[in-house]
Amino acid sequence: MTLTSSEAPNLIDGFDVIGDVHGHADKLAALLDQMGYTRNAGAWAHPRRQAVFVGDLIDNGPQQVATVDIVRKMEAAGSALVAMGNHEFNAIAWHRGWRERSKKNREQHKAFLDEVVDGSPLHDEVVAWFTRLPLWFDLGGLRVIHACWDQWSMSVLSPHLANNNSMSEDGLEAAAYKGTAEFDAVEILLKGPEVPLPSEFGYLDKKQHPRVHARYRWWRNGPTTYWHRAHLPSDALGLDEQPHRGFPDIDLPTPLPVPPYVGPPVVYGHYWQTGLLQLTSPITVCVDYSAGKGGPLAAYRWSGETTLTDLHLVAAE
Repeated sequence: MTLTSSEAPNLIDGFDVIGDVHGHADKLAALLDQMGYTRNAGAWAHPRRQAVFVGDLIDNGPQQVATVDIVRKMEAAGSALVAMGNHEFNAIAWHRGWRERSKKNREQHKAFLDEVVDGSPLHDEVVAWFTRLPLWFDLGGLRVIHACWDQWSMSVLSPHLANNNSMSEDGLEAAAYKGTAEFDAVEILLKGPEVPLPSEFGYLDKKQHPRVHARYRWWRNGPTTYWHRAHLPSDALGLDEQPHRGFPDIDLPTPLPVPPYVGPPVVYGHYWQTGLLQLTSPITVCVDYSAGKGGPLAAYRWSGETTLTDLHLVAAE
């Protein structure tokens, strides 16, 4: 979806791209207030800017329905654009019966299911809204996606896309099952590319699930080694439950999962950043600072710059 500034309602000065909220409506309200948004006829709005959500509105936090309500009202009022995250995609797949009802998947989705009540009219209504969310925005000088901007993945999904880059029901179903090109494409766009790890460098994730693939830092330039490009959580344990010794400085297998990114600035979420708010490159920035597990809710305030700046990052606890 491509919008010019003249096509975006109430947009004069720029976009405020908001990270993964994960059911923390209080943090969202605090961030909107901090950025100069006020409630107008029940919806938060800014007189000269427009919010853009990178997705993952749900799961983890204590205010699932309230979060969705704030964002839906903003979208309806024209004060926000909303992209799909992997948690919205998973919610669709769960609702449709395409996602395995495993203990792991149920635990991940429990906060949302408990609030909307699995199978209720409210559940049906919210998931129907999720299905209409675009997978990405190209805003004429700024791009927004949940995890990774990748042209190959976008081209694979193009037969299934409406004009606003939302997916058809057939496309959503195809993407829910391993073994399809659609599945691989959505995995890259909404979860990010991964690289296989040598067996001795596997690790346990934050929920103690073993991982034999690592997230690939698609936003980085330079050496294509495990040490430079593969992401290891700072508190990761090895598969032996001892502190992980880190990835080696040896070359990744080829071909690489995605080509180097070339284009205008991209704002994305998904990666559970911690610590100091900062860019990931001069043209890429992650706005997920772990609001879903105790961190702040972050946003990047874009005003037309072609080179991003740390000074435009803001956050609220």
